[in-house]
Amino acid sequence: MSNQQGSIASTSAKPVKSESGKSQCIEEENFYRNCRAAYLTVFGTSLENITSKDQLCLVLQQAGRNPSRKTLGKYWTQYTKRLNFDDFCEIMKNEKLTGKNELMKAFKKLDLNNDGYITHEELYKVLTTKGEKMTHEEVKMIMDEADVNNDGKLDYNEFCKLFLATVETSQKTAVAKLEANAKIKQQQFGSLSAASPSSKSLLVASRNPETEIIPRKVESRLSSRPSSARSRRASISSAISMGATTTKSVKLMEPKAIKNWQHVWSKGCFFLEEDGGIVNHQYRLELHQTTNVFLTIRPLNLSQTEEKLSPWMNVDTALYVLRNAGGSEALEVVCATELREKEMFGWKGELRTGVYHLLPFTTGCRLRKRRKSVTRETRLVHRENGSLTLSKEFRAALSDIFEVIDLDGNGLLSFEEYNFFELRTSGEKCDSEAWAVCRENFDTKKNELTRQGFMDLNLMEANDREGDPRDLWVTLESMGYSKTLEMHEACPFVINIYAENSKLKLTPVSLEMGGSHLNSAICKSVISKGEAKAMKDYNNLVIHIYKTETQITSVIENKSETRLIVHVNNEQSKNCVSSRGLSIFAVEVAPRTTTVCQHVMPVNERLEWIYCCTESVVT
Repeated sequence: MSNQQGSIASTSAKPVKSESGKSQCIEEENFYRNCRAAYLTVFGTSLENITSKDQLCLVLQQAGRNPSRKTLGKYWTQYTKRLNFDDFCEIMKNEKLTGKNELMKAFKKLDLNNDGYITHEELYKVLTTKGEKMTHEEVKMIMDEADVNNDGKLDYNEFCKLFLATVETSQKTAVAKLEANAKIKQQQFGSLSAASPSSKSLLVASRNPETEIIPRKVESRLSSRPSSARSRRASISSAISMGATTTKSVKLMEPKAIKNWQHVWSKGCFFLEEDGGIVNHQYRLELHQTTNVFLTIRPLNLSQTEEKLSPWMNVDTALYVLRNAGGSEALEVVCATELREKEMFGWKGELRTGVYHLLPFTTGCRLRKRRKSVTRETRLVHRENGSLTLSKEFRAALSDIFEVIDLDGNGLLSFEEYNFFELRTSGEKCDSEAWAVCRENFDTKKNELTRQGFMDLNLMEANDREGDPRDLWVTLESMGYSKTLEMHEACPFVINIYAENSKLKLTPVSLEMGGSHLNSAICKSVISKGEAKAMKDYNNLVIHIYKTETQITSVIENKSETRLIVHVNNEQSKNCVSSRGLSIFAVEVAPRTTTVCQHVMPVNERLEWIYCCTESVVT
């Protein structure tokens, strides 16, 4: 999530502000002051990063929030390494303060006698069996702290007052401490004061004019010196004019008699993370003997009408096939899908007997974070005759989600398929005991969850929260949905594999980022097939460029023993979109390594597009 810099827009000051403008400005200043105050109760400075889920929970609690594990899992996934202060501020905008009404509603659900008190037994029964289960020791600690009269009961109305008063006092103390420190600094350094996040200077970058996409933050950080103080001692310029895509250049054709070949297939999905990274399913392919193989990958259309396709159908997809090299742990690239037929990419050739790793890939040029426009969120649940019911729009979204997570397409969710869903939406897997409870309470067939069972599971979650949709939105947003229930930040896909003379088995094995294996596979492919250019007067840095009909990929190879920062400028390109989302950015390359610089694709494939890029070493 530390990739959010580019999404912060600055506004020029006006001589006269309306009253509403002043009020909004004051409100924003108070918000950032409170964020900073809470942050500094946990960290020494706002430059320190949050490095664990526990730290995130602690700093949110200091700010008066009460995040559930599912909420924490939304912001701190298994791929998150760190969050910075700007990320924390964005989270604070999404997570509202816990109010008394919300607390009272939660406690009343536990008050089985409706007498205003909760006994040890009532609290223990609920907290150890429902929702995020607690241990007996954890419940005992709560009661020991809250039961001031030692009568075995908790007056939760008084407890709520005490809790909110404590939070308010804690926040006021933190703000007072922050202001006191600011006064001390003012006395020592004159009128110089720390800038708030809203006025923080950001990396200057030009956005691609053709896109309405939030740019990803530069992969590496530039020197802390201002740009005017930096110099570039060597550079390379590349200009490539690409024609419009035509049907004449189609190269992907099915082998003859493919209907007689062995066939396996699986669905999967690309998911956008908060930081702009992409997570997707990965697979293991087993071949029993050497054979000719035809494999394809394409976006999965979920639209029910032929006239209107799913919005992600123009997202580029690819499949890299890797295998262990000579019995070692290292992986080598065997092949990749480059042949194309409309939205389908494929490869055909001979594969030897053995086990292969299949890594789906998309450049990120067309699957990107979008601007968060202020819209009225779609209603997920409503009451009919006193009972909660899923709205028509929510049921349709859940039905599409079911189609995506039903990887084998048999109309049922297996334990393994459901676990991929749980891993994506909560960051944790479902254990066998919880799955058994799920099978007992919801509609199943052959020990697998039906579509109706999946709907009822979500309805139960809504009932557990008394219609509060926040946890439901965590699930939807993690699956790529916007507040209008449109899947903008995910791309379902389908893989088909045919083998002429061998049995084969395709198994989904993980849901993760491609990581170093994928970066290495792309780099090796580009270096082996592309054109290499060494920088004049700086031969230790080489730019490799490989182009296909609809894509150009550049790789930076650093042969030196020192870390290099490469400044990249795409401003002269036309009808292009970069995977970086920026026209100007910088890339840090470690000593003796290669890294992907960018992928570039046409915004409109029917028009000519011009790739014009200059890479310079920053000193």
